[in-house]
Amino acid sequence: MTSLVETDFRRLLDALTLCVLLHDARSKAIVWANRAACEALGFSVDELIPLKARDMTRPEPKYDRELAIAAMNRSATQGPQVYEWCYRSRTGDDMLSEAIATTVHLEERDVVMVQFRDISAEEGIKRKLRAHETRLREFMQDLSEGVALLNDAAGIQYISESGRRLLGLAANESPGAIVDHVADEEAPRLVQQLAQAPADGPSGPSRYRSADGERWLRLTCRRIELEEELRGVLIHFRDVTDVVRTEEARREEARMLEYAGRYNAMGEMAMAIAHELSQPVAAIRNFVEGAIQRLSQAAPLELVTWGLRAADRQAEHAAAIIKSVREYVARRDPNIAVADLRTILSEAAWFVQLRAREADVSVHVEPGDEPLLIECERVLIGQVVLNLAFNAIDALASMQGMQGVQGEKKTLTIGACLSEGQALVFVRDNGPGISEGHERLFDGFSSSKETGNGIGLSLCKSIIARHGGVIRAVPVEAGGLECRFWLPLANGQAI
Repeated sequence: MTSLVETDFRRLLDALTLCVLLHDARSKAIVWANRAACEALGFSVDELIPLKARDMTRPEPKYDRELAIAAMNRSATQGPQVYEWCYRSRTGDDMLSEAIATTVHLEERDVVMVQFRDISAEEGIKRKLRAHETRLREFMQDLSEGVALLNDAAGIQYISESGRRLLGLAANESPGAIVDHVADEEAPRLVQQLAQAPADGPSGPSRYRSADGERWLRLTCRRIELEEELRGVLIHFRDVTDVVRTEEARREEARMLEYAGRYNAMGEMAMAIAHELSQPVAAIRNFVEGAIQRLSQAAPLELVTWGLRAADRQAEHAAAIIKSVREYVARRDPNIAVADLRTILSEAAWFVQLRAREADVSVHVEPGDEPLLIECERVLIGQVVLNLAFNAIDALASMQGMQGVQGEKKTLTIGACLSEGQALVFVRDNGPGISEGHERLFDGFSSSKETGNGIGLSLCKSIIARHGGVIRAVPVEAGGLECRFWLPLANGQAI
């Protein structure tokens, strides 16, 4: 095998693209440089040999000659030493470099071989990245939305500073799993949302009560797989406690308004209800007095019993009237359930007939032939029917004893039926109707009555909209007005 001579090794080092400087191990003076180093620094080998560190290094404390000498000395005992150094070329250009000092034992003497490469571009990119990261951290710290990356077990791998603030995490506190930050009863729903996270865009938003029960979080998620270290479920979340509280306050206001509407309706019907109760109360008194007379006259016991039983039946009738009024007026918490719309219509019809009797209006009920199952608060839907019916009765009563259109008796028809896959309720009268503005009848402060303010009709629109329905008023071709509202059917549910 042919042995390599010193010139061969120099040719090999000259062929390298990596810059190489050889320093004497004792004096640290330059003894040789390869071609790449000469070209990078702009000096020949002969010009480099007499140069000192101050001649080819940026004059800064961190590039002091003693620091380089210390690294070279350590390479003799600790192996190759890597350090940052800044070389200055003949033209005065600085070249930030990564230098590696390695002690090499040659036959004639020991040398320190320093390999270096230009890292100016890399450091520039790193500085820009650090600056971008700093700015991004500052921006995200002030965001009202948190960002976190979850692994397959819903553990938080990364979380923004704003996210830590939203979750109430201390600076060095481990975030754990995202499900740890929601209420226990909310956790299964959150796990399901994360498992179904789409990859083509964010999921629909969902709300979760926090673990401490004091806050609400709105969360969206999507699955990402950008690279090995950036894979999992990315979530965005924000604190919506104020929004939830505002919505709850509005719902409470709506319930109070609905209660006031029912209470007001009963106030308007007080005379009719009093008249309805007067009949069974008078009958009870007559039957009881009759029983007392028969007892004083030593009449047969069966006659006395018959009178008392008749009084009892009248008392039950009066109790049923009072119960109906109390159930309608009493304030209730929301109670959504599946109900047959025909049943709601029948319950409301009793109150409608009471009111209509005083106004000499004939009421017709057309409940339909097939069940109309809807998911609703049945008291509220019943209230809408009553509001529409009472409004129609008032319009008919304003005719001051005249008959309806075309000389017909004043009539009111309420009914329900199936219409294009939805439940339809209609309240139709043959009164004077309204000449214009029927399309705005259910907007606030619009009314078909001279003394009305439209609040009751606006309340009807609010209730129907909350149930996912639509309400409208249309003129009747033969005269009068018909109010209709549509509600979605329950999906295959039974009462």
